[in-house]
Amino acid sequence: MKKLEPFLPVVGVVGLLAVWSIAVHGGFVDPVLLPPPKAAFEALWKGMGGVLGFDFIRTVERTIWSTLIAAVIAIPLGIVLGSSERLYRSLEFVIDFFRSTPASAMFPLFLVLFGVGDKTKISVAAFGAMLVILFNVAYGVMNARKTRLLAAKVMGASRLRVLFDVMLLESLPQTFVGLRNGVSLALVIIVVAEMFIGSQDGIGHSVFEAQQLFEMPRMYAAIFAAGALGYGLNLLFLLIERRFVHWSGR
Repeated sequence: MKKLEPFLPVVGVVGLLAVWSIAVHGGFVDPVLLPPPKAAFEALWKGMGGVLGFDFIRTVERTIWSTLIAAVIAIPLGIVLGSSERLYRSLEFVIDFFRSTPASAMFPLFLVLFGVGDKTKISVAAFGAMLVILFNVAYGVMNARKTRLLAAKVMGASRLRVLFDVMLLESLPQTFVGLRNGVSLALVIIVVAEMFIGSQDGIGHSVFEAQQLFEMPRMYAAIFAAGALGYGLNLLFLLIERRFVHWSGR
């Protein structure tokens, strides 16, 4: 059975495709609205070598920029706030308020600030991802194991050294949780922005355009591309975490 374990993630995919095929060929759904999996994957294969491939790259660029901006702002800020619980508590309401506010509700504000264009899409996505990363980093620092903090202080470590050598390292597992959630949220916001804020490219634009033209296989192909991108980005951060944060969970 152990030899089959690497193939376990495929079981869900095969099951999904089986249910999809049965629904279409069994006449349970309209094949015009939900084409067979083969038609969608053919559209994906052809599209990735053409327009859909270009849209895919544009969405990747915007998502990476958003996540980078969010991480550069949120990680140092989260460490500072997390190192002082009183400081974090004083700003907790503001952080939780905007973290709980749907990013779509912020589009009008960012449109006023940055106008129609990539700046708005990237800044809204960076804003949403930043709050998620900030929250996780701050809590990672605050929940650093007390025994290690006490041991460092007993050995005479300065406050700055305790912050960087103990708190920062202790917060890394939680920081990567924030990065994984942040990049996923950034992708969602970017795709939604590409659909509705006058975009000329991107996966969101491709989904919206295909739906308007009633090209259902192309629409599902774009949806698959977005899902694959989200899965790939999450997997990338997970592999980096396992490679560099080897003490996680110990």
